[in-house]
Amino acid sequence: MSKQLKADLSLLAVTVIWGSSFVLSKNSLDHLSTYNFLAIRFLLAALISAIIFYKNLINLDKDTIKYGILIGAVLFTSYAFQTVGLNYTSASKSGFITGFSVVIVPILSAFLLKVKPHKSAVIGVVFAIIGLGFLTLDSSLALNIGDLYTLISALMFALHIITVGKYTVKVDSIAMAIIQIGVVGVLSLFFSFATEKPILPKGSEIWVTIFVLSVLCTSGAFIIQNVMQKFTSPTHTALIYSGEPVFSAIFAYFVAGELLTRRAILGSVLILIGMIVSELDWKTVLSSKDNKKKLQSS
Repeated sequence: MSKQLKADLSLLAVTVIWGSSFVLSKNSLDHLSTYNFLAIRFLLAALISAIIFYKNLINLDKDTIKYGILIGAVLFTSYAFQTVGLNYTSASKSGFITGFSVVIVPILSAFLLKVKPHKSAVIGVVFAIIGLGFLTLDSSLALNIGDLYTLISALMFALHIITVGKYTVKVDSIAMAIIQIGVVGVLSLFFSFATEKPILPKGSEIWVTIFVLSVLCTSGAFIIQNVMQKFTSPTHTALIYSGEPVFSAIFAYFVAGELLTRRAILGSVLILIGMIVSELDWKTVLSSKDNKKKLQSS
């Protein structure tokens, strides 16, 4: 099995895991305030990761610390807006809006790298924006505040994918991931004490949920992402992540009983079409079709 295929399969597993996190996070917010929840989730994940991968942290260099803090700040902003948004919107809608980051990645990459975006990326953005309108705007064309927060979160998640892809090849990927997670936890704790009254939740059910979120959806998922993005591009990673909204809707349906309206389903489909259109290598697809036709005719 090639490194590229291993990376793709690993990132697909991350996509499924993150798909479940929307429902788990929303359930946790019934018991904890936003930053209080994020602080416990990410500090626990950082502690577990540091214990398991302590050898990777022994010889930390300045670049690993610097990149980890930078990407951690971006990641904190992403989760802060997403988690606040979950207080005002459904888990399934949050998943699809967050998935909009898949379309943002090639555009943002082109802007940051001063490279003109491909036509397919522009077409994908158009589909996704129309779909986002169907999914988030009500009959009066008003945008739910939770949807707006989640949209900002999607922009920051796109920036996170790009920065991880850029810096993970330069340093120890696992160490950089642990620092990222720790930064999110520390910043969340600071904001929790500044704006909330942080508590430690009571009850086994909430702690089981937080433990799953910490181990699988945070520690495991981000370490896998940081390691595997060495073998694939940010845009390819984004394409794999396009399945995250689908899994979030599936988990939201079976776990929380959430249902999307016909209008929301149409919007979700358009977003998925936009994601696929923007990420597929159409030249390769079309050339392979032409080759097949030539072989059949001969």
